[in-house]
Amino acid sequence: MADSSRAELARRIYGAAHLTGTFVLRSGVTSGEYFDKYLFAADPVLLDDVAEGLEALVAPRTQALAGLELGGVPLATALSRRTGLPARFVRKKAKEYGTCRLAEGGEVEGLRLTVVEDVVTSGGQVVESVRALRDLGAEVVRVVCVIDREAGGIENLAAAGIEAAALFRSTELGP
Repeated sequence: MADSSRAELARRIYGAAHLTGTFVLRSGVTSGEYFDKYLFAADPVLLDDVAEGLEALVAPRTQALAGLELGGVPLATALSRRTGLPARFVRKKAKEYGTCRLAEGGEVEGLRLTVVEDVVTSGGQVVESVRALRDLGAEVVRVVCVIDREAGGIENLAAAGIEAAALFRSTELGP
């Protein structure tokens, strides 16, 4: 993605999804700003442009994309459409009825997966999801996200042996 296109995409994401106020993050930390990923995922043109940016981050020889509940699901779907790779949809915990699956959309056992997430803060849920996918026999080769909040999440993933790449760091997003 050209630098000018990347800068324009950063401005568009910021304009669509940046909120100010008081927000409690999943990590328990309180923040004065928040990126509401559902606002950029709900815009079909912006979502497609985000997927175009993420496309270059998908690990080589990936066999399927694994979108994490809930924000990673529309991203994985849009990225699947661009790459032709099949998508899987990963719950935070296996559902307790019906198929009782953790991952929907097909099997993950034996597949090389790129996990897709929206925003990484501490990385806690991503680490848990990657471990669960590996327990199911998947080879998770990389995690990609749209925004790294620069709160230690990418480093926590690395410490857990998980390669990660972000389309943007939060400091790259602005008016």
